[in-house]
Amino acid sequence: MATAPRVAIVGAGIVGAALAWHLVRGGARVTVLDARAPGDGATRHSWGWINAGWGNPEPYFRLRARAMAEWHWLDREIDGLPVAWNGSLSWALSVERLRAFALQHAAWGYDIRLVGRGEIGRLEPALAAPPDLAAHALAEGAVEPAAATEILLAAARRLGSIVLVGHGVRSLERRGSRVVGVRLSDGALMETDMVVVAAGAGSPALAATMDILLPLADPPALIVTTRPCRPVLRGLVITPTMELRQVADGRLVAAATFRESDTVDGGANSARELAAETGRLLVCEAPPELDTHVAARRPIPRDGLPIVGRAAATEGLFFAVTHSGVTLAPALGRFLADEMLTGGREPLLAPFGVERFAVHD
Repeated sequence: MATAPRVAIVGAGIVGAALAWHLVRGGARVTVLDARAPGDGATRHSWGWINAGWGNPEPYFRLRARAMAEWHWLDREIDGLPVAWNGSLSWALSVERLRAFALQHAAWGYDIRLVGRGEIGRLEPALAAPPDLAAHALAEGAVEPAAATEILLAAARRLGSIVLVGHGVRSLERRGSRVVGVRLSDGALMETDMVVVAAGAGSPALAATMDILLPLADPPALIVTTRPCRPVLRGLVITPTMELRQVADGRLVAAATFRESDTVDGGANSARELAAETGRLLVCEAPPELDTHVAARRPIPRDGLPIVGRAAATEGLFFAVTHSGVTLAPALGRFLADEMLTGGREPLLAPFGVERFAVHD
């Protein structure tokens, strides 16, 4: 394309924000559109874990490991990103599965090892009852997802990107086999040369306007935040029932999967139970007090793997839909921007194309 391409990114979550920054750095004219505030969907309701520990099969692990490296690079490039590399302890699996998991990932080159009760107690002295065995992944970390999204979008704006919140997209528009823009919720057509759908749970409905099938599941998850308390956790803790970390201001943030029936009251009862469970897990000066909670939906592709890349039958149309948006955002931003601007496809993305699901009439 002789002139700088006009790109519309539908979705101002962490993936859309990272993509906007990479695209505008590459010379594109970028507009990010979202009906809600930046990061106000799955991003804001994420626990914020950066890891490759759960990246099975191996091609997905390799992508996630590269994404961790991209987070380190991005952290050096953009000031103020709220990232903490404090490692994790996990005993969410049975002993047999935990051993196999750690051995497999160590063989792949991941910085992970098995530790016993004594070392667990030294790594996390505030645990009330350390397990007999856990996997310690020293290189893992966490980010505050909504804050990071705002910072990435601000960086993209400084380079010339436009971010329009309160502007929903009701359909994608094409002429022949090429996308030509997006139809906004008020009926106006925004003409563009390329469109990226990074709208999380809203992506399948937009894909359907192009006769493309994106099968997503949306299981419920609960995120609980306590009032600030004295620092007790050094890193991330993943138990059979929850994921727990402590942020810089002392708040504990817990995440758990819960039953559909628990969503009837907005997850309030489950939130109280989860907050109480954090108190039983840790030795604290006082029991953690529940502050906020949200019962959120996680947009997860049917096979659990990312959907990233060009829609084969529609020129100029791309997708970036994944559950692991927090971990993958910097890598997907870099790789997809390069694919859009140069036509080159990153080999790490080879198994994760749209075509494995897409159905065209």
